[in-house]
Amino acid sequence: MNVYKTENIRNVVLLGHGGAGKSTLAEAFGFTTGVITRMGTIADGNTISDFDKEEQKRQFSISTSVIPIEFNGIKINVLDTPGYFDFIGATEEGLSVADAAVIVVNAKSGIEVGTHKAWGFCEKYKIPRIIYVSGMDDANADYMGVVEALKTEFGKKIAPFHLPIKNGADLVGYVNIIRQAGRKYKADGSYDECDVPAELVDSMAEARDMIMEAVAETSEELMDKYFGGEEFTLEEIMGALKNSVIDGDIVPVQVGASTKNFGPKMVLEAIERYFPSPDKSPVNKYGKDTKTGDTFICKCEADQPLSAYVFKTIMDPFIGKYSLVKVYSGVLTGDDTVFNAATEESEKISKLYIMRGKNFEEIKELQPGDIGAIGKLNLAKTGDTLSKKETPIILDKFEMAKPYTYMKYSAVNKGEEDKIQQALQKLCAEDQTLRVVADEENKQSLIYGIGDQQLDVVVSKMKDKYKVDIALDKPAFAFRETIKKTSDVQGKHKKQSGGHGQYGDVRMRFAPLGDTTVPYEFTEEVVGGSVPKNYFPAVEKGLQESVQRGPLANYPVVGVKATLYDGSYHPVDSNEMSFKMATILAFKKGFMEAGPVLLEPIASLKVIVPDKFTGDVMGDLNKRRGRVLGMNPTDDGKTCIEADIPMSELYGYNTDLRSMTGGFGDFSYEFSRYEQAPAEVQAREVAARQTKEDE
Repeated sequence: MNVYKTENIRNVVLLGHGGAGKSTLAEAFGFTTGVITRMGTIADGNTISDFDKEEQKRQFSISTSVIPIEFNGIKINVLDTPGYFDFIGATEEGLSVADAAVIVVNAKSGIEVGTHKAWGFCEKYKIPRIIYVSGMDDANADYMGVVEALKTEFGKKIAPFHLPIKNGADLVGYVNIIRQAGRKYKADGSYDECDVPAELVDSMAEARDMIMEAVAETSEELMDKYFGGEEFTLEEIMGALKNSVIDGDIVPVQVGASTKNFGPKMVLEAIERYFPSPDKSPVNKYGKDTKTGDTFICKCEADQPLSAYVFKTIMDPFIGKYSLVKVYSGVLTGDDTVFNAATEESEKISKLYIMRGKNFEEIKELQPGDIGAIGKLNLAKTGDTLSKKETPIILDKFEMAKPYTYMKYSAVNKGEEDKIQQALQKLCAEDQTLRVVADEENKQSLIYGIGDQQLDVVVSKMKDKYKVDIALDKPAFAFRETIKKTSDVQGKHKKQSGGHGQYGDVRMRFAPLGDTTVPYEFTEEVVGGSVPKNYFPAVEKGLQESVQRGPLANYPVVGVKATLYDGSYHPVDSNEMSFKMATILAFKKGFMEAGPVLLEPIASLKVIVPDKFTGDVMGDLNKRRGRVLGMNPTDDGKTCIEADIPMSELYGYNTDLRSMTGGFGDFSYEFSRYEQAPAEVQAREVAARQTKEDE
């Protein structure tokens, strides 16, 4: 592929609900531009985008694919993203380097939750967009119904640029509203001109009037012309519409049937005509010059300092590691030495590529705004910036979704633990929404992700790619033990086995401390030397050891005040170990006599849902022993429900919330504090721990 200048590059992300037709549209783009000679299908598992075995097996996208194509003298970097929410991290990778978006909506299904999420992303990051209504060859397709629904949901900026021409259930052409002309599709996806069907003339005129009104509002000169009854020239219309699309004031709606390659060419023409090149993008990128401390504002120009953002990492056991980058400023060449300001180390680029699906093509350089891949960068990871040592730059990282769903994982086959850790490190390097945590307290290994389906894919990839098996299970939760009453006990350790014996004797009081953020507080009130001062540290060591595993259910102990007030010693047999053991005995007895209880971890939960789901969500939170603290409106017209809830009750919440809200609900939480668990929960936990100890 040729090297393209910035003004001839378009970076376009495909967004939409799962199954809307994004990968099929990308396939049609490839066919239209000659990248492939035959269109593959999702069912056959032979599309450019979904080349991973997991994607082919499950028949949906899991990761973002980059498909560079050449069309009418421009290079379009198509970023095909997943539509299912468990893989939102991959969608965000595509968004992080996009300058524009095509939101794909299925004509039969209409607006879905993925459509809303796609629109929300574009609004948040000020990304220009086009809406492509796919699947118009379906007998139940309802284009005008979709358009009206889009207007209802997203406002007057929705502007249909096309109307479908159908012959029964078949899509045979479209009306170009701006040019007021009919188009009849040819077998190769191009078209011949035709008359506008009589039944569409009124709809065309109505839609064109709305577009012309929007054109008039872009300048005083055009407004005067509009009110003067003059017709705009085609150049005036196209120029005004491009500015309006880039500003987000107009969102064109186009029509097609991608499986027949009817419509994708028109989308490519719209991308060329209305979408910005990277140097004209409204999506600004900032960073920091670490040498001067100054804010770095990316200017997408060749004579600027080099800054290239690593937006995706591929770790493959066969082809190795590849870092996908977007050059935000300067020029990246295949023989560059790049500096990673995050690690403060330099690396030599061995080869520079463009990546199209799973295929690589070596290139000499990437101009500002272009996207490519670097092979075998050892130190770079997703989110890093590659620059020059003389101008070290760190670009702001894209905000990625935080994982809240987690499971315990374990090796199916003993002896594979090291292989499992290595495989998980590689998968986490590929997917920033995966996280592995060693929970030492509960002796378990945890894996965090966005949802259960994502974790299921991890298990499958581990087996297929890295030849290791892991099992997922419900995690143990970090309970705590404390006391509610007081006790006064003696602990005596006495042992005689010939020669010097062991003797330690303590009398201690145990009481609630009132502060569960610390394990214990130790004080002494010994008078008369009944316990020598040099044994006080041994007593405290006994306490330190005792609070690690409480007598009730082997959970850590918190909030205990321990007072040593009396005891006895032997001038020969007493030693530090004896008093430590005596303290351990006293603690076990005193703790169990002081009203021991289990404390469970409580999370501060925020659930954001459309208003119509608040009743269902609150009812479900009550069933989960949650306490709703308040409800607040959000900036985007939803409601944020704030609640306190036991951490153990959040297990499986992601799946249940999606089911309750049709996928519209989002949640986040953080640990807040510990509270006394209900009696039935305590009994269950104590019994479970006892069973585990017996085993």
